[in-house]
Amino acid sequence: MDLLELKKQSNNDIMQKKFNSEEAEYHQSINSPRDLKKELKASSEELTFISTARKEITGILDGTDNRLLLIVGPCSIHDVHSAKEYAFRLRQLNKIVADSILIVMRTHFEKPRTALGWKGMIYDPFLNESHDIVAGVRQARSLLLELAKMNVPAATEFLDPITPRFIGDLISWGCIGARTVESQIHRQLASGLNMPVGFKNSTSGNIEVAIQGVLFAKSPHTFFGMDEDGRLSIARTAGNPHAHIVLRGGGLKPNYDQISIALALDQLRLAKLPHRLLIDCAHDNSFRRSAEQKNVFQTVLEQYIQGNKSIRGMIIESHLFEGRQNMTDNPTALKYAISLTDPCLDWNSTEQLILSAHALLQQPSMR
Repeated sequence: MDLLELKKQSNNDIMQKKFNSEEAEYHQSINSPRDLKKELKASSEELTFISTARKEITGILDGTDNRLLLIVGPCSIHDVHSAKEYAFRLRQLNKIVADSILIVMRTHFEKPRTALGWKGMIYDPFLNESHDIVAGVRQARSLLLELAKMNVPAATEFLDPITPRFIGDLISWGCIGARTVESQIHRQLASGLNMPVGFKNSTSGNIEVAIQGVLFAKSPHTFFGMDEDGRLSIARTAGNPHAHIVLRGGGLKPNYDQISIALALDQLRLAKLPHRLLIDCAHDNSFRRSAEQKNVFQTVLEQYIQGNKSIRGMIIESHLFEGRQNMTDNPTALKYAISLTDPCLDWNSTEQLILSAHALLQQPSMR
């Protein structure tokens, strides 16, 4: 072996030793789910409300409740104060449209990243890369308790399989996102959640992976998990009979038109699954343009009114003010109630859309 080869081998050995020594570091312990739930405890009234909301959502999905399900709210929660203000307005609107529409608030605390970026309130609640997950989990649970007290049902996307242990009892509808829909870990997780769970089609627009996710989640599974005391354990689930698909577009193409929905229903039929789905008005269905969500909503609503009751609801990304803003080194400089992630529809437009839909659904021909 010549000198150059010896040098290369030496460098490889050094890099291998460096790699082997750089394992993940565990800096701090966190309270067990049981401890956090004792500290931030849900009352029996709040738990009853959440259970009732889950049953109502299930009824809509099963077709025994003829209302339309709307999952509405910020793309992500980054500010508790604006989230509470949004929830207050949503509660008032929910009372007005309750005969024809059930509104559930988006409370997404975890954000999957294609590359890099802010991963959500649970991971960085102070927006300064301090990554105080202990504080993030507490803030998320505290906000969900406030919503339950206000009688506002909550929806979220589950990203980390540990997260539901801390907040899952306060969620009425969950989803598995487009970037994790093919993950066995997330499909297993969904099989054990005590709520309806939507599987979104992939970012490329593949619907089959969402259908496979539903089929997987409907069955019982056994896998590694964490119990209420924070101990590694074996989880055994009974399966989730209320899993369903969500069409969110993909590959820069929408899939909320009649043909796309018909093809999705055909795939559900071939898989021997119930003919039910939700339409996400954002993401690739709106080309990530906030105002375009209105066109998507109205187009899907028209299909529903014309008789396509396999459409059980829609998802709208909405905040108090329209658009989005970039992160900044000074969190105090951020504008109030404007999304940090995907652009959102403003409150006034959202309210007008939902009230208009309610008026149409109240017509005698729809009852």
